[in-house]
Amino acid sequence: MPVLRESARSPRLDTASLPLGFGAFSALVSRSFVPLQVRSDHQDSFRGDIRAATTDDVHVSVVTADGHEIHRTPELVARSSHRCFKVGLQLAGTGLLIQDNREAVLRPGDLTVYDTDSPYTLVFEEGFSTLVLMVPHRVLELPTDAVRGMTAATIDGGDGLARVVTRFLGELACDLGQLDGPIGGRLARNAVDLVTTLYARELDVARDADRPHRVMLRRVQAHIDDHLGDPDLTPGSIAAAAYISTRHLHALFHEEGLTVSTYIRSRRLDRCRRELADPLAAHRPVGQVATRWGFTDAAHFSRAFRAEFGEPPSAFRARAISA
Repeated sequence: MPVLRESARSPRLDTASLPLGFGAFSALVSRSFVPLQVRSDHQDSFRGDIRAATTDDVHVSVVTADGHEIHRTPELVARSSHRCFKVGLQLAGTGLLIQDNREAVLRPGDLTVYDTDSPYTLVFEEGFSTLVLMVPHRVLELPTDAVRGMTAATIDGGDGLARVVTRFLGELACDLGQLDGPIGGRLARNAVDLVTTLYARELDVARDADRPHRVMLRRVQAHIDDHLGDPDLTPGSIAAAAYISTRHLHALFHEEGLTVSTYIRSRRLDRCRRELADPLAAHRPVGQVATRWGFTDAAHFSRAFRAEFGEPPSAFRARAISA
């Protein structure tokens, strides 16, 4: 289904041929995402469907249905351990997202983000179709509090970088089968990377105007990302490359609630995790992957990986590649 920017009323979707009635659709919604309440004033005639693909921690779904409401209530949030961001791309029809005392009208081509760790409401008065990219907070690789500050806000998918993102996601929506097989994981991670880049830019635009130190922080973080494989990457070497003092470097990270060492460790672990989940890198021993991203002690890497992700790197690789 193409992604379009429309200034006029969106066309009514023909959902009559969709396979699920209201009860089955409601149950599938909670199984596919997080526990949710679904409401409709036309349950007897309701039709809907969800197509989905999951690879590693990335869940991509296309929801097409008659009009209904979705509620993530405070009670459901309290009972759930799922802490994910959901990035929505409106494909057809219109909707309304309400979260954190903000409201966003969703039209075809609009991108928005919402947080499963906070109550929200989605209202679709008529037939619609939307793509949802759901990832754990840490996978989006952006400050969680900063992203929460952008929930229930739209990005016009017809301009600049957003157009690249919406086209990529729109192509996935047309054929979720692309996410199957050894290349599927890479495509899913590419989708997350594109969305992360887009929201990183939006956060910079929104926040850097009155916080000039963030420009320097972004430069420093880019340097770290480019040198993660260097075992001699230290606060001293980073500060020298940025032509600032080590004290200034630590202050930059402290203002964001971070430390230099934990940031480096987190980025290295994420790169290792990505490579271990990649079937095309299955021939590389775990130790080689660790060394490639700056871990010189195999035992330390194994402990750090397990502490971060809840299982040893070898077990994670076996599970991720066989999934």
